[in-house]
Amino acid sequence: MEIGIDSFAMYNNYSSGAELTVTEAMEQLLERIVCADDSGLSVFGIGEHHKKGYLDSAPHMILAAAAAQTKNIRLSSAVSVLSAADPVRVFQNYATLDLISNGRAELVVGRGSSIEAYPLFGFDLKDYDELFKEKLNLLLNIRDNEFLSWSGKFRPSLNNQPIYPRPLQKSLPIWLGVGGTPESFVRAGTLGLPLMVAIIGGETRRFAPLVDLYRQAGKAAGHSPDKLSVGLHSLGYVAETTEKAIAEFYPGYAANFTAIGKERGWPAVTRESFDSQSGKYGALIVGSPEDVAEKILRHSEALGGISRVTFQMDSAGLSHEHLKNSIILLGTKVMDLIS
Repeated sequence: MEIGIDSFAMYNNYSSGAELTVTEAMEQLLERIVCADDSGLSVFGIGEHHKKGYLDSAPHMILAAAAAQTKNIRLSSAVSVLSAADPVRVFQNYATLDLISNGRAELVVGRGSSIEAYPLFGFDLKDYDELFKEKLNLLLNIRDNEFLSWSGKFRPSLNNQPIYPRPLQKSLPIWLGVGGTPESFVRAGTLGLPLMVAIIGGETRRFAPLVDLYRQAGKAAGHSPDKLSVGLHSLGYVAETTEKAIAEFYPGYAANFTAIGKERGWPAVTRESFDSQSGKYGALIVGSPEDVAEKILRHSEALGGISRVTFQMDSAGLSHEHLKNSIILLGTKVMDLIS
């Protein structure tokens, strides 16, 4: 099983109340990607947001900078908001990243849970699903064809036009990032795309029927089981002991998700709700290396086997030193425990 990190390039430190400058935050983020590479982690993903407090509006740029400083770690979006983008440019950006990184680029594409990209780039939310279907179709066609003729509703047609550069990898890996919509799981299976399931709340095991839908749809479409990989994106954090991990993670997590809750109509975070989420079956993966490894394996069993788990840690406002320490523990302790 692969272990990686997903970052939204946030630069508010909720734990201490300090706020980094944007240049300091970017420097530290790149340092953490190098640390993840040195620690033996498999993948580092950068999200996409277009609002204050986030530096990931152009994730391929961050990943390209990281590619020049790393050797082995795979570099991915997490996720690219494909509905509000031009698939031609998305492919060109990540094909270029693949060349810079010597074949280490990946894409995780989705519709995005943050919707600020839609009005920013002139798209209507009423077209939320239709936009994604069309643009995913175009992106996959570009990946599979150097010359392409294509027409759709939301983008000018292509008439036997070549799209360059081509990536170093024979087929640029494209994962489908999903939340809790059954149609999204079925779509991924039907297309034979690897599935990245974002579970940030509730009980992870309750997503098992949706993962089953994915595998059933893939089988019905004629895709081999080994092509239908399942990844898990979770909020998480590792420290030397579970007590230490919770003490460091909880304050920033509570502050951040209480603030997000005000925007989205969620209740404020309480210690009781946090304890439920970080318990045996909850979605949060927070604890010692031993407890984290045990929970990863429990989640994998519940979902019928997962091939990758990525930790989203920087939304808890932890210091750079805390985040680096957690990355090192994931690479040097947790990976050994789940292998």
